[in-house]
Amino acid sequence: MVISFSLALLFGVIMFFMIRSGAVKWGPAIVAILFGFSLASTGAADPINSFLESITNAVDEVDGSINSSP
Repeated sequence: MVISFSLALLFGVIMFFMIRSGAVKWGPAIVAILFGFSLASTGAADPINSFLESITNAVDEVDGSINSSP
């Protein structure tokens, strides 16, 4: 757990500096993929999944209300 959390933190810091510098090439893409995989193995995976699910549900409700209005 400690190793996976520190890897997630390391990749997160690297991503922050790559995004801030405006570099969007293969290197940042690989770092983003590695960050995602390491983040998925931490305890943050469940809250992130719940957050994304709630956003999906909210968008679905808004879409349903727009499509059902006369």
